Amino acid sequence: MDKMQNGIVCLVFLIMSTPSPAQAQAEWKGTVVKEGDVTIVKNPKEPLYKTPVLELKEDLSLGGPEARGDYAFGNGIRFVVDEEASIYVLDTQDAHIKVFDKTGKYVRTIGRKGQGPGELDSPWTLTVNRVAGELAVLQLARRMSFFKTDGTFLRHQSINDSSTAKFDSRGNIYILEQVRSKNGEWSYEVKKLSMFGFVLGVLASSPGQGYSGKINPFFAGNVFQVDKSGNLVYGDPRTYELLLFSASEGKPYKKITREYDPVTVTDEDMAEELKKTPPQVQASLVFPKYYPAYEHFFLTDLGHVFVKTWEKTKDGKRLYDIFDAEGRFISRVPLKPSGIEILNGKYYALEEDEDGYQYVKRYAVSWNIK
Repeated sequence: MDKMQNGIVCLVFLIMSTPSPAQAQAEWKGTVVKEGDVTIVKNPKEPLYKTPVLELKEDLSLGGPEARGDYAFGNGIRFVVDEEASIYVLDTQDAHIKVFDKTGKYVRTIGRKGQGPGELDSPWTLTVNRVAGELAVLQLARRMSFFKTDGTFLRHQSINDSSTAKFDSRGNIYILEQVRSKNGEWSYEVKKLSMFGFVLGVLASSPGQGYSGKINPFFAGNVFQVDKSGNLVYGDPRTYELLLFSASEGKPYKKITREYDPVTVTDEDMAEELKKTPPQVQASLVFPKYYPAYEHFFLTDLGHVFVKTWEKTKDGKRLYDIFDAEGRFISRVPLKPSGIEILNGKYYALEEDEDGYQYVKRYAVSWNIK
């Protein structure tokens, strides 16, 4: 074999032995069917890619035991991010919102504890309307308070019992409301409201725990997010399904399903939960045989859905199932709980250390697939 042939053989070997960014199966093994106006994407147990489809590198951390002054957080924080990468941290204990710019520098504090104009009474969740540049704080005192992102107070709005609220791209509001029927049964309804609070419709419903005196500590009620186009992504974790509602018509247009093996609630899981439960409440706990299909999910601005399962790695991370914009199950990734979203190439998460200190974390995202 001459030198030229030797070179060609070496080149071919190098090409064949160089690993691809993400190793895929021969093909996606799911199916797509149509039922009326709804496209159903049925996924198998195994993802399309066998190796991780993304890598994360931490580039910002806020909070923790070393934080002081304006950079310190109380217990129970929530946060959102706007298009400029500013971070708004709701401190439910101290009843205010701290604003940080994209470098992590403290900018201002919005609101304070109280019941007057611009004050917050038992704040619970925070959401952002990126189109209008508004923040909305949902409070357990049955009202929602609106602010401009510069801190200007806009208005208060009365609202029924609700634990979650999200804006869509048109300024409409989706809330998760607890409702009791005439026969005494409790359920959770996802309602669509106008920006002024008028009910535009009920999109989905699922049963709640009610007030039977028994508590399932692993109960997972219905959850939802709103994507960049204003479409509602809804999930009822009793089954592994995600239902997408169009922003314009408010009707379902896609359903994503996945075959899965339920995760057993172990004796260790029960013992750990009992440790965190006050003694007077422990007798009320009722443990199921299996966890729900999943716990929660978050979205990316590229159309992915990251579903938080109950499966854990040896180091305590939770496995997230990743679905692409078409609804295909493409990969799994272990993450620390709990992911908020991926926006403009950054992954945002609320994390907690062993001592209970909470952190706002940001990671640069590198995708290994196109």
